[in-house]
Amino acid sequence: MPNSFTDAEKRTLAILADMVIPASAEYHAPSAGDDAIVSEILSDAERHHAHLSIGLATLETLARERHGIDFADLDSAQGADIVDTFRETHPGTANLIANLTTQCYYRDDRVMISLGMEPRPPHPLGFTVEQGDWSLLDQVRERDKFYRKTE
Repeated sequence: MPNSFTDAEKRTLAILADMVIPASAEYHAPSAGDDAIVSEILSDAERHHAHLSIGLATLETLARERHGIDFADLDSAQGADIVDTFRETHPGTANLIANLTTQCYYRDDRVMISLGMEPRPPHPLGFTVEQGDWSLLDQVRERDKFYRKTE
């Protein structure tokens, strides 16, 4: 599927992804701004292109108004300031970018390996879930039913 994002939009999304999840030397994990992960983000983001383009243009406008340069050319402190303002004024778009970033990040094999997990889909093999303290649900089981039963 061809990608509708401009080079500037791609660059801005890569910077934002890197801000959402930076690289970890301790865990040997790439940042979400890694080329392979950004490629996945762009692919998933395609269905939201119109909405995201408006948000990315807003980031560019804020950067030019405050600092006179493109968002991609800002230093980290300036970029963080612009992103903070953007998150306050456009929380839906900011959350969309964060959600796309985290979804694509945790699909990356390198990230799964850094977490000590096999890089594979959960099915058909499944994953073992440790049993917890089921008594924690006793309060929920004991409370009155608040739904209407169907036939």
